[in-house]
Amino acid sequence: MRYEFSEVLNDLVDYFLVADIQLLERFKQDHDLPNDLARAFTSSDIGDQAVLEGVVLPLAGIENLPYRIIFSVGEPTPALLEPGNRVQHRRAGYVLRVENRAVMLFTWRILQHFTPKTLGDLLARYQEPGRPIIELENGWYDVEVLGGAVWRDGLFEPAFEFVLKKTWRKNDCAGVDVGYRFTLRD
Repeated sequence: MRYEFSEVLNDLVDYFLVADIQLLERFKQDHDLPNDLARAFTSSDIGDQAVLEGVVLPLAGIENLPYRIIFSVGEPTPALLEPGNRVQHRRAGYVLRVENRAVMLFTWRILQHFTPKTLGDLLARYQEPGRPIIELENGWYDVEVLGGAVWRDGLFEPAFEFVLKKTWRKNDCAGVDVGYRFTLRD
């Protein structure tokens, strides 16, 4: 199954994040983290720990452009690898844990004031059509991230694709470069 979302923006901060956001809230509570998760993630190793535990998948280096976001689940060929599309980044080795039957792509600004109210407001906004959220079975997923451009409606659109493969156990992702920059070049 392939899910595509167009015109996704980064809120002027060079990050996208993918997570089961309710699991991220539990991670925050379990580790007694402050409401400013952005500061906690950048001033200690807790952000790296969240990545290694499959709680969040960060994409750094995101330019201020409208993106097509693609989630591919069980597809034989990723969209960015189909003929006519352009791949600039292809990074495997990420893992995601899903415990609340959904993952979403969101921006860094969400982490700056991560309270139950702002989380509730975000979840309500993501019920609107066209928001980058998909339903998934609970469990572990191996994730490959591709970045480049897809040909849509007669134009190349900057795109990121998340290829999710269900697995029965958490795979080792210790080799993942959490600071890798997914900047797209013309």
